[in-house]
Amino acid sequence: MMKYLDHLEEWIITFLIGAATLVIFVSIIHRYGAGLPIPGVQVWLIQLNLSWAQELCIYMFVWMAKFGAAYGVRSGIHVGVDVLVNRLPVDWRTKGVMVSIVCGTIFTGIIGTLGATFVWENGMHYAVYTLLGIGVGDVPQGPTTPDLEWPTWVIYSAVPLGSYLMCFRFMQVGYRFLKTGHLPKHNETHVEGLEDVVEDIPGALHDPIRHDDAVIDGGKTK
Repeated sequence: MMKYLDHLEEWIITFLIGAATLVIFVSIIHRYGAGLPIPGVQVWLIQLNLSWAQELCIYMFVWMAKFGAAYGVRSGIHVGVDVLVNRLPVDWRTKGVMVSIVCGTIFTGIIGTLGATFVWENGMHYAVYTLLGIGVGDVPQGPTTPDLEWPTWVIYSAVPLGSYLMCFRFMQVGYRFLKTGHLPKHNETHVEGLEDVVEDIPGALHDPIRHDDAVIDGGKTK
């Protein structure tokens, strides 16, 4: 189950980065292309409305940031000042790490709850009542975004979803730290999946390095 959650988290981040990059690229090409006096093409580009592109990219980056923060907790890539903690005795160091993890868990849990309350009151309750066939009464429908005209509660859902996922990651890190005494640490030189590719190449890890018909083995060139 955790494996699927990890992959889903990574897929969401990857999709949002790729989609935002593509939308920005198309928007820039459209903007510059519409200024070129090309018969027929210029008129078609001017009539093509891409005013929603900037708004969509902002929303995608917001969602990417929230889920990326949770990924950062899981993989240990968040920036942390641990000079003081590392100088403490082992017992105090463990307590200091656990205090920071507990504080992170409480903080993200509070933000997630406040965000969920805001989203519910911002139009989600109207959508849920309508879907279930419950009378909405005086419940407001909620605002929509300026260009895309999407319900704002859908966009703001990134706050409770990302915060609760981050809260869960803090609890996960805390449990593993109590069990093993280790924290996740990101290795900048590590490329995900590279080991699998190398292992699939026969003798890739055992053959000497070859360069321009010379074999370098043990520091000697043959």
